[in-house]
Amino acid sequence: MSDSAISLVGISKRFGDLTAVHSLDLEVRKGEFFSIIGPSGCGKTTTLRLIAGFEEPTTGRILVDSRDVTRLRPYHRPVNTVFQSYALFPHLDVWENVAFGLREARRPRSEIATRVAEAIELVQLKGREQARPSQLSGGQQQRVALARALVNRPDVLLLDEPLGALDLKLRADLQSQLKDLHRAVGVTFCYVTHDQGEAFSMSDRVAVMNGGVLEQVGDPEEVYRRPRTAFVADFVGASNRLPARIARVDGAGRYTVALDGAGDRSVSGPEGLAAGTAMILVIRPEELRLDSGRTVAGGLAATIVDVAFLGAQRIVRLRSPQLGPLTATTAAGSDAPRPGAEVVVHWDDRHSWAVPVTVPGTAPVPA
Repeated sequence: MSDSAISLVGISKRFGDLTAVHSLDLEVRKGEFFSIIGPSGCGKTTTLRLIAGFEEPTTGRILVDSRDVTRLRPYHRPVNTVFQSYALFPHLDVWENVAFGLREARRPRSEIATRVAEAIELVQLKGREQARPSQLSGGQQQRVALARALVNRPDVLLLDEPLGALDLKLRADLQSQLKDLHRAVGVTFCYVTHDQGEAFSMSDRVAVMNGGVLEQVGDPEEVYRRPRTAFVADFVGASNRLPARIARVDGAGRYTVALDGAGDRSVSGPEGLAAGTAMILVIRPEELRLDSGRTVAGGLAATIVDVAFLGAQRIVRLRSPQLGPLTATTAAGSDAPRPGAEVVVHWDDRHSWAVPVTVPGTAPVPA
């Protein structure tokens, strides 16, 4: 039996002269929380709509639980979709909104009562069954939309930026609730968002799209610490991106790179790259260390340009004569660095990662 809940095989989608999705192959495992992230216009929502059946692929096949659903109408597919716009019926109360799909499917009355009660309790809205949507908060309306989708017991739940209309605090609360809900029901979640922090906090695996191309799939830590392309390194989290070139191949995925203005560094990167390849050395801001008043082996002089306080940490912008603009983070409890101060910047090469400037078969890397 296949372990795949969703299989996209050679999927592409064209709208006239525009290709929104380019020859995409993707597997989503049963029971996992899978997210697709990327900037606006990257093809992530089109991909979700293809799975849901709201769009028909130009080429390729779509399988749900090993069943080919490529040409099936949305209501014949074992999936349900939750949108950013909750689309609740304003004249119906919570109970009737959740029951709507089961009524349309002409399920027995006793079954409807049992399943609706279970779904409402699952999303923690027991006691609010008689409330109309206008009497609920944004977060409660979102939970009604989730209950309405889950009550149909789909094999796959598709979520298209469902938290996008909520304020920051409520979004954070619902992220935790969504993760708990996923564990409780065991349904495969396929989640689309442009918010990488949102995706990383909830997902088992994440796919990054750019220009209709799938650039990388992996668990959140792998995508963050081992980006496959310069685009992924730039899009996922803050990063310092330093121009470099492979001086020597030291082994599988190990390279000596010549870093412009900072000599040679021994780093890791994708396997199979050749000497002379143009690279970008990725160093996350939390990996930079700042020291004042003393020389550090391998360190480089820099001047602090600006400091921003963000609660638990400070964001420090610097300028190095050798490396140009840099960004570092420091703990808010430490001594506050001051703009104009001279510091020494250093990092552990084990915590840097080199990616090629371009990778064949991917979308162009933005300048």
